[in-house]
Amino acid sequence: MMRSLSSWWLVLALLAAPAFAQKAEDEAGDVSEADKDSSGPLRDRIPPVSGHLFLMDGRFEISPGIGLSVRDAFFTKVFFGAALTYHFSETIGLSLRGGYNVSLVSGAAQICTPGDGMTAAGCRSPTIEELTSRLDSSGTRVPENVAYGLNTVLASLDLQWAPIYGKLSLSAERVLSFNMYGLVGPALMMYGPKAELSPGGNVGLGFRFFLNKFLTIRVELRDTIYYENGFPSGSLRNQLMAEFGFSIFLPTVFQER
Repeated sequence: MMRSLSSWWLVLALLAAPAFAQKAEDEAGDVSEADKDSSGPLRDRIPPVSGHLFLMDGRFEISPGIGLSVRDAFFTKVFFGAALTYHFSETIGLSLRGGYNVSLVSGAAQICTPGDGMTAAGCRSPTIEELTSRLDSSGTRVPENVAYGLNTVLASLDLQWAPIYGKLSLSAERVLSFNMYGLVGPALMMYGPKAELSPGGNVGLGFRFFLNKFLTIRVELRDTIYYENGFPSGSLRNQLMAEFGFSIFLPTVFQER
């Protein structure tokens, strides 16, 4: 008797399974219908994650930008410059870069004097003239690189390597492509009140955020290392700069792969 009842329960379960499956499909169909609009189902409106949506191979990149020096002891520099890059592949490019620094006295720079019977001890911000000249034996100021870091003109040739390409999901229908790149290359720096030239090198790391097929936003951090003559002796210096800008790719269109 128990075996007979078990058999009947098994038969009823097998008969009910297709009905439950059909009901689940109907409910799923109702959900997908809710996602539809004039553009079609949601899955048809979201671009696939795989594949490059932006290609650089064989294109020129024109990149104007503005930068700000980081951790400067005596001078805060505002950089205005541009770069021209040719991309030999999706990962390798060669860039020619140049620019000019506008220097301001850093807030960290101070001249402190001890007190005497006539004046009290205290500190004040120096002037550009005090940081770029010294008094000779006659009491006349002569140009001299007293405070390090007054660099003006910068030029470099950079090899770029962009091994990382990715996408950021900003919304259900918007995907922002980006890449991360490193750079290294020789540099030439003009520095000091006497406009001396010094060879050097620079390394850096940057990100591109692709807005469309030819326009990107660019963020970059680079460090330029060079030798600087000074008073009373010279030393190896480095200039750390954070740069922000945009890039235009030419030609403005490319054939998608």
